[in-house]
Formats: sequence, C-alpha cells, structure tokens
Amino acid sequence: MKTPTTKERVVITGMGIVCPLGNDVPTFWEGVLSGRSGADRTTIFDASTFPTTFGAEVKNYDFRLYVRDSREHEKCGRGPAFALGAAVQACRQAGIDSETAQPADGIDRTRMGIYFGAGEGAMGDAFFASIIAGWDAQRGQMIWQRNTELGFACMEGAREVEQEPNMAAAHVALLTGARGPTRSCLTACAASTQAVGEAMMLIRRGDADLMIAGGAHSMIHPLGVTGFNRLTALSTRNDSPTTASRPFCASRDGFVLGEGAAVLILESLTSARRRGAGVLAELAGYGSSSDAFRVTDMHEEGRGPVQAMRAALADASLTYRDIDYVNTHGTSTQENDSIETLAIKTVFQERARQVPVSSIKSMLGHLIGAAGAAELIASVLAIRDNTVPATANLHDPDPKLDLDYVPNIPRRMPVNTVMKESFGFGGQNNVVIVKRFT
Repeated sequence: MKTPTTKERVVITGMGIVCPLGNDVPTFWEGVLSGRSGADRTTIFDASTFPTTFGAEVKNYDFRLYVRDSREHEKCGRGPAFALGAAVQACRQAGIDSETAQPADGIDRTRMGIYFGAGEGAMGDAFFASIIAGWDAQRGQMIWQRNTELGFACMEGAREVEQEPNMAAAHVALLTGARGPTRSCLTACAASTQAVGEAMMLIRRGDADLMIAGGAHSMIHPLGVTGFNRLTALSTRNDSPTTASRPFCASRDGFVLGEGAAVLILESLTSARRRGAGVLAELAGYGSSSDAFRVTDMHEEGRGPVQAMRAALADASLTYRDIDYVNTHGTSTQENDSIETLAIKTVFQERARQVPVSSIKSMLGHLIGAAGAAELIASVLAIRDNTVPATANLHDPDPKLDLDYVPNIPRRMPVNTVMKESFGFGGQNNVVIVKRFT
C-alpha cells in the first residue's frame, strides 16, 4: 500500500442497475421521473397467506445475456445474478472489458477491486425442502445421501444455490477478472452505501485504482417476508400495492420489499484521465456511525444519522450550506421517517426547510442491501439533469413532518451537490456526498 501525500480525488465513470423499475439506467430513471411504481402482487412464491401479498420484483431479466459462459454462474442466487447484469452495464459505460476472456482494455486487474453490500442468496422452497427432508427429528440428525451430479445432498435431486453474502462479489470478479481488494459487507439497509464509501477510501489511500462498488440483494422469499412481517416493517396495503410506499405521509404503514442490484465504477481521477474515461460525478465524502441503541429501533434523537451526516460533510470539506439536495433513506415507516426528519433538522439547522429532500423508495421499493447504491445512481442523475426526483404518493403529509419532501412531481432546479443517506437495522448509518465534477 502506498501512502498518498494528498487525498486522491475519486470519480464515478460507470453505472448499471437491475431493479423493479427496469433493467438498465435509462429505464430506471424514466420510471423515477414519471412516478411509476415497481410494486405488484408477489409472483416469486405464493404469498397469498402472508400479511403482505405484494412486493417490488425484478421482471424480464436474464443474467445469461451478460456473461460469457452461463455454466460458471448457474448456481448463483437472485442477488448475484442481478449483480452480473448491473456490473456489466457499469463496465461498458466506463470502458472496461468484462465480456472477453482476455480483456484488452489496458486496465491492471491487480489494481481493480470489488466492494459489494450484498445479502444471502434466494432461499426458495426447494432449498427448504431439501433441508427438511433430510432431517431426522427422532435422532436429531441430518441424513445425507450421495448424488452423482451434486455430491452429497440432503434430498435426492435437490439443486441448491449459493447462500454466502460474498457470492455477488465472487461472481463479478470471475466475470471481470478483478484481482484487487475484494470486500463484502452486510450492514442491512446501509450496506451498499457503506460499500461505495469504503471503496472510495481504498482508492484514496492507494490500494486500488478502480473499484466496482455497489450492492445486490433479494429477500422476496418466505423467510425474508416472514421476518419483516413479524417486525411489522412491511406495508400491508394489499388493496393498492402501487401506492403502498408513501414516505413522510401521515398514513404510512411500512415499506415495500424490493430486490435488485446497483453498481458504480469508482476510480481515481488520475486513472480516469489516463484512460480517457468520461466522468459522471465526483465522490466527495463518506461518513459512518452506529446508533449503539437497539437492534431494530433508531435512537429517538437520531444521534447515529446526525453523526454520520456530519462526518460525511467533514470528509468532503463541506458544510450543510453546500448541499443542494438530500436523497433520504425514506422507508415509509413511522419511525424512520420521523427520526430522519429530526436528524436533517439537527444537521441543516436554519436551512432544513429550504433544502429539498425526497425518497425514491416510494416508486422503487426498498432494495435492502442494494438500496443505497440504487439511490446514489439517482443522485448522480439528479446532478446530470438538474432535476430532483419526487417523493411519490405524498398526498396526506404528516403534519409533524415539515420539510420540503418534493411531493409527487420532480423539480427542475440547479443540483451540484447531493447528500445520500442510508440507515440500516442494527443502527448502521452510512452517508455519502456526491457532487458535480469540475
């Protein structure tokens, strides 16, 4: 590791996304600006007996369109499969060859790393059945059978998928040839924002020239939905899935569970200039904290978010007066929206009601580990187009929440610097600041 004498500037040179609003960046952004919802009845499994019968699923996606040999990736779960498509899109935009076995793009693969906030693979019915069928309750033992194709399996013929959270990074490394620092984190809903922030730090300190960073997650399976329903975190507005996510509304009753992957190519400005890569925006700051309060509840004074927001501003050598727009975590739960509003007021002081803040989860759903990176892509596009995305479904504002939440209609205005916030279960708080490149 080399120790830089000055802080290396880090820029974004590529972006890719697979999500409920579309499987590429232009379609995603069109959905955000049009207010289109990605929520609908759950089709991945039979959710008819669940308190929540809908979610925001990825549709019409085939990872095999993005890879050289699908056999190398055939056991990956939904999240890693989404990551492959998002990563290839981002690499294409950045001028990185991920589609030939021996790339000729001139990038030193030992200086190209990966950092993903990613969750477990898809836990489908077949996986559960294979475990249940192999369990002998009387003996308290698992009974294993030999299978010529699969080796040992709990149930004859069961096809299992990879479950480890690092599989998204592993599959993308296999596809792109990235041999630099490879990291994976699973800090719940703040994971991909952490991945982007810490990838930036790796570049700054000279450990890599380029990082493929972002997140991938799918929890739309019986275990995931059961867990969030038991926590009463999901909306149960089964009669109207498309309007169920309503951040900052008086009638909000929980988030809409989504899935997908979002990937950004981060690299040092030196590397981008050497390659002649186009720069989309500059990453300016990162802040992280823990509430150290409760496993699922945020501290009532928002002390963790406040600390992370202030740390990101300090890292970027900015003040709250420099921020044009805040892309919130904005989950549509009673607790998050109230405490996030309080935290913004604490940090932004007299400017709190003047700075537009919005949540695209109102259309996108909550992508859990991939949420922050997807919303960061929206933040970069907000800068590019000088357009703040709206908070959809905001028809009955909570009278206790009094910020400018950009209700229902996107706003054309100068946008040069954006704060992106992500707060996760367990009190994980991660904030990044992105600005127009000059």
